[in-house]
Amino acid sequence: MTSFNISTVGCQMNVSDSEKLSNSLVKMGFESQESYLDASIIVVNTCVVRQSAEDTTTGFLGKLRKIKSKSPEKIIIVMGCMVGPDSTSLKKRFSHVDLWARPQEFHPILDLLSVRFNKDMEGCLSDLAPISPKISAFVPIVHGCNKFCTFCIIPFRRGKETSRDLDEIYNEIDLMVDRGLKEVTLLGQNVDSYGHDLRDRLDLADLVEKIHEIKGLERIRFLTSHPNDMSRRIITLVADLPKVCENINLPIQAGDNTVLVDMRRGYTVNQYLRKIDFIKNKIPGISLTTDLIVGFPNETNDQFENSLSLLKEVQFDKVHVAAYSNRNGTYASRKLPDNIDRKIKKERLNLVDDLQKNIQKSLNSRMLSKKYQILVEGRKREMMHGRTRTDKIVYLNGNLNNQLDDSLIGKMLEVKITDYSSWSLTGEVLISKHNKFEEIAV
Repeated sequence: MTSFNISTVGCQMNVSDSEKLSNSLVKMGFESQESYLDASIIVVNTCVVRQSAEDTTTGFLGKLRKIKSKSPEKIIIVMGCMVGPDSTSLKKRFSHVDLWARPQEFHPILDLLSVRFNKDMEGCLSDLAPISPKISAFVPIVHGCNKFCTFCIIPFRRGKETSRDLDEIYNEIDLMVDRGLKEVTLLGQNVDSYGHDLRDRLDLADLVEKIHEIKGLERIRFLTSHPNDMSRRIITLVADLPKVCENINLPIQAGDNTVLVDMRRGYTVNQYLRKIDFIKNKIPGISLTTDLIVGFPNETNDQFENSLSLLKEVQFDKVHVAAYSNRNGTYASRKLPDNIDRKIKKERLNLVDDLQKNIQKSLNSRMLSKKYQILVEGRKREMMHGRTRTDKIVYLNGNLNNQLDDSLIGKMLEVKITDYSSWSLTGEVLISKHNKFEEIAV
């Protein structure tokens, strides 16, 4: 059987796109191969949000050039955000690539493979739910972005915001639940913009309320939110609906007003903090995460210190921090000088990491000896692990590993936290009087 391998770089949206393509290829009669070295069809799903991601992809494509020269019958396909409206320069640089496909462009890939291998592609995109059971899944609900932040290439690569039909999303998740799904994460570059372009003028809250009705679905998450667009209604639903997890990602990007203006984020630090205060008051115990860029053009030491002050004030559970990376085609690349030395960017990155490590350790210490519900996800480093509703990773106590087998994957268990670090927790499973693991009824 002809085999394929998909290598994915980048965000959860790319992970979802890769899974959908994989499902389609399996339905066409191809076989998934774990190693790209052994595959007849090699697909690379790319990301260009940061230079590091682009460098990873170009380095990998260099390796594939050698493979293609030795085995010219292999098919190499590049998809995702590296592929812009004009791929002429990429085609010249990487002439060994057989096909370039923009984000969500599945049909050109399937057309090529159906002709090359005489496969029937009819209906292979009609059911995009995973064929094999999954515990959790990412489901895109809106593609593209209309914000055009000065640092971001996404609107130029994924296009304007386009919402999926509510019933289509509902049916996809419902089918996955029938196949074993327990948790869904609704995805969007700006997930709060969902529905604004639909005829019925729906919003994210309407979709969440509808999905909440699916029997057997136990957890709902969503990301990424924009501070200007996250409504009080969706915040209230996180507080009120039992399946919606107490975990919100709300990117700040910078803790200084001047930098926020240069980024075209559309809000001030005080406006952001007021929204954070509303969330914390409405949802006690909420887990908050954010995104932060350091070394943005013209960022002074004082402006960077303002970002550190904001992190100290809010006490985020996690911060996704990155040094500014100049992206060709963005407003910042055209109008703002990339004038912060690489060494200074690295120093600022390390300062944020060190601060956040201490904050996370302090927050996690408060969970010691308390009981939490976790969804068991799998085994890592010989230990079973799961996540709390607030998205904390919990490794299950090794003393019980003789009883912690893979049959627990997908179960809701109650655990007592016995140890902690900045990045994870350790807990023991609470056992009933019959020496059986207590699965929580949801």
